[in-house]
Amino acid sequence: METANKQRLLTGNKAMAEAIAQEMEKDNEVFVLGEDVGKYGGIFGSTEGLLDKFGPDRIMDTPISESAFIGAGIGAASDGMRPIVELMFVDFFGVCMDQIYNHMAKIPYMSGGNVKLPMVLMTAVGGEYNDAAQHSQTLYATFAHLPGMKVVAPTTPYDLKGMMTSAIREDNPVVFMFHKSLQGLGWMDPLEASVGNVPEESYSIPLDKANVAREGTDITIVGIQMMTVYALEAAKKLAEEGIEAEVIDLRSLVPIDKETILASVRKTHRLLVVDEDYLSYGMTAEISAIVAEEALYDLDAPIRRLAIPDVPIPYSRVLEDYVVPNADDIYQQVKEMLEDE
Repeated sequence: METANKQRLLTGNKAMAEAIAQEMEKDNEVFVLGEDVGKYGGIFGSTEGLLDKFGPDRIMDTPISESAFIGAGIGAASDGMRPIVELMFVDFFGVCMDQIYNHMAKIPYMSGGNVKLPMVLMTAVGGEYNDAAQHSQTLYATFAHLPGMKVVAPTTPYDLKGMMTSAIREDNPVVFMFHKSLQGLGWMDPLEASVGNVPEESYSIPLDKANVAREGTDITIVGIQMMTVYALEAAKKLAEEGIEAEVIDLRSLVPIDKETILASVRKTHRLLVVDEDYLSYGMTAEISAIVAEEALYDLDAPIRRLAIPDVPIPYSRVLEDYVVPNADDIYQQVKEMLEDE
């Protein structure tokens, strides 16, 4: 879609699919495999239209056997190809974790760097559409905790395209987490954040840099994917009351961009970390620890964390809405932090 100022709007899924197509056109070693990635185009649209362009030899539907096709991707990557393998839901990691962590993540290290694994494992994360405990997790921290893999989770369509391009070109394994709500699919509730300006030409975005999504002076809010979206909504409401929140979209969990977080905290002197993953042992704890270790005396208030309580994500819409943080929860946390001083 074109506008007078040359903007070109795409949904998140189309931005991802375009990045994959452009890299496949440039490099014959790039191919895709996974469940329903062919004719269906991926159940969350990440490979939409690619089968018609590249055919079944490069867009390969697989049986429901995650260990088998992830293992096939590992073998292909070790031989110099650049596979993109889709694990349909991140929740399904349990049936193939041996391939992911004991092979994909460790082979480059255990070979002394002699075997490269230029492989992208892309997977859908997130809830808020009532798909219950086995299809609604993000599990950011589960993968970020395990050495040997880069782990990224872009928010905007612009970042989804640019970071997918970088992930495909990367010589190390990358876990590429895309949020279902940010794909812009017609059968899900429409979300303004799932549509954005995406240049037609190929471009890349580094896999190790956070993005300052909104500048502010009174408090730093660090989030990722839907929590960034909600943080921006909360920041807009706070601004109406004279409170200027700086919002950092983490984008990359491994490597984590400590410098951007610390620079923001040293400016605002307050920190709220928001996550759609579980509270304990998670991203909120890691970022809090980084700031406590390296910028403790820059803080004017205790760090606060907001995340999913340590319970399986409920199927009930009312209960799911209760456990997943939203814009109002973030707004209330910021207000409490400032009032408690």
